[in-house]
Amino acid sequence: MSPLSLSFTLNGRPVTAGIDRHRLFLDLLRGELGLKGPKYGCGMAQCGACSVLVDGLPARACVLRAARLEGREVVTLEGLAQGGNLHPVQQAFVDKQAAQCGYCLNGMVISAVALLRANPRPSRDEIREGMRDNLCRCGTHQEIIEAVEHAAGLLAAAGEQAHV
Repeated sequence: MSPLSLSFTLNGRPVTAGIDRHRLFLDLLRGELGLKGPKYGCGMAQCGACSVLVDGLPARACVLRAARLEGREVVTLEGLAQGGNLHPVQQAFVDKQAAQCGYCLNGMVISAVALLRANPRPSRDEIREGMRDNLCRCGTHQEIIEAVEHAAGLLAAAGEQAHV
């Protein structure tokens, strides 16, 4: 079977890749494209470590067939920073030390960006709800909630929503 040609936008740049129709997007990102932000966690779309933004919405790359991304816009953790500056959500996670091992960090940041885009000033309950599909095995949940609150403040101070 000949490979399919896949064309999409990745972190603001056009990408074309030859893929097998069953290739998982996470494998393409990490293996062929060399991006290490999205992690392999559970392989069942349950933990969030592999999260990316597809057309602005969070998606689990570990179960997403790459062929479904034809013509779509994808942003990974690596694509959030602009001009050498961390995205405000990334900066908030650093400021609040919202990681221990860091394995869940990719999914937490991606989900927080999507949450703050949809709801720029979420309550704590709304943050908990918006982040519920991401697992942190180290127990930094309180710091993660504080980081999302801090990110909302950073974005409000800058007069913007969670761009990307």
